[in-house]
Amino acid sequence: MTDAAVQFSLAGEETLTVHLKGKWQMETEVPSTKAMLDQLDQHPNVKRIVFDASELGSWDSSLPIFFFEISKLAAKKKTEVQKEGLPAGVRQLIDLATAVPKKEDASQTVSREGFFTRVGSEVVDFAKSAGELVAFIGAAFEAFVRMITGRARFRATDMGIFLQEAGAQAVPIVSLISFLVGLILAFVGILQLSMFGAQVYVADLVGIAMVREMGAIMTGIIMAGRTGAAYAAQLGTMQVNEEIDALETLAIPPMEFLVLPRMVALAVMMPLLVLYANLMGILGGALVAVGMYHINIIVYLNRTKNAIGLNDLFIGLFMGVVFGVLVALSGCLRGIQCGRSASAVGDAATSAVVTGIVAIIIATAVITVVCSILGI
Repeated sequence: MTDAAVQFSLAGEETLTVHLKGKWQMETEVPSTKAMLDQLDQHPNVKRIVFDASELGSWDSSLPIFFFEISKLAAKKKTEVQKEGLPAGVRQLIDLATAVPKKEDASQTVSREGFFTRVGSEVVDFAKSAGELVAFIGAAFEAFVRMITGRARFRATDMGIFLQEAGAQAVPIVSLISFLVGLILAFVGILQLSMFGAQVYVADLVGIAMVREMGAIMTGIIMAGRTGAAYAAQLGTMQVNEEIDALETLAIPPMEFLVLPRMVALAVMMPLLVLYANLMGILGGALVAVGMYHINIIVYLNRTKNAIGLNDLFIGLFMGVVFGVLVALSGCLRGIQCGRSASAVGDAATSAVVTGIVAIIIATAVITVVCSILGI
């Protein structure tokens, strides 16, 4: 069988016959449509194009492609193309390809937004998210008031589970991080104090830093990455499985049943974790002072006791409560806002961690400034 070839003949002045010959397959050289274009230019009176496949051999998709390319050229010349002379299989493929007309707006278009358009979109999204945050905080406060008045609906067993998850199960990681933070503070501080022969004052530095600020901040960040992300993943999975919709259908408020026990549990356990973090940080500082610089342990503990006041302790505990509420609200908010796909659960957990840490830093700055203004 010879390779693919075409010949042209005129039947009168208005009909051009295309004779298909040989083997029309992709691995062979298929004729181009340039010859057809030349024929249409040479015979401007041609009104229709017909096919003769009597000498056609085997064929594959290259033949329908050739037909559509000829159809495009003929459309420019306003010439009719008839497919009746083609093999039955080719006609069926052509009918299938042309059965559904091309949708003009189906192709994806990539538009480049201007700078001010992007800025405006970001501002609108920020305002919308801020409104959702305020509404969520208001709903959480309302649920808390209902709990105080004994009208909130949630299971006591859930509260116990959340207290354990946010408390006892978080002790190991809080111990490690707080101990290392106290150790680092002591090591950095004692290097500078030793230049003035005042190494003993490292106890004051570590004690005040851990009790007043760092104990609460590090515990809050740990809980944001550990518990806040867990809350977002739990509620996000419930959102994907439509369990939250089922609660609303049963007239059970998700804010009371899901968010409130998590928020209360974290707010209750955070001060206890902060106290424990303070102790571990002071022990970490003592390890450096006593072990490396041979400061007497009794002197170190006395300096720590004299340096730390009740104001410092209460400020740190207050920060712990605030951070607990913020972390719980951040995790629950992102979980409630989660989309309906598996990837959205991961995005919600990531967003919960970022939101929680940012909220902790902002709250720390605000509390520090207020305490400075009040002189405490």
